[in-house]
Amino acid sequence: MFTMHLNQSEDSKSAFVLEAASVGDTVAFAEALAKLAVPGTVLAVDGDLGAGKTRFAQAFAAAIGVRGIVNSPTYTIIKEYEGASLPFYHMDVYRLTLEEADELGLDEYFHGGGVTLVEWASIIAPILPPERLHIRMETTGGDSRKISCRPVGNEYESWCRRLGLQQVEEEESQQ
Repeated sequence: MFTMHLNQSEDSKSAFVLEAASVGDTVAFAEALAKLAVPGTVLAVDGDLGAGKTRFAQAFAAAIGVRGIVNSPTYTIIKEYEGASLPFYHMDVYRLTLEEADELGLDEYFHGGGVTLVEWASIIAPILPPERLHIRMETTGGDSRKISCRPVGNEYESWCRRLGLQQVEEEESQQ
């Protein structure tokens, strides 16, 4: 399984950090989050190219019962999938400006009956819903990743706590 540590973030009261030693750890984390997903769930995912955003999305989609291939919607912007339990809306806004995203009405998906996962979400931060789970993925080695989660809203804070996360002392989080 994976290990997470809570530390402070400038943007929120708390952030949770997963040191994923392998792709398996990333998949296990996606599966654990998928068990908590409800209609209207929004996962805002950021990270460098190759950090594992699409692999995370694939594992999450599989865990909610999406069948078939889930790949990055880099050129199509959004792909819709039917999951066994929830629809899955997978966005990649890397090639958009905030204005283009707003004109396309992407924010309508955030209030729908499914789960929306947005890759490169910081590009459209102003139109993201007021409650979401922001996930940042960073490569730390071959298959290892640092996955930082910042819950925005009480529901997502509750999710992080339900995952059994442990608080790190404030002085430790400053390092």
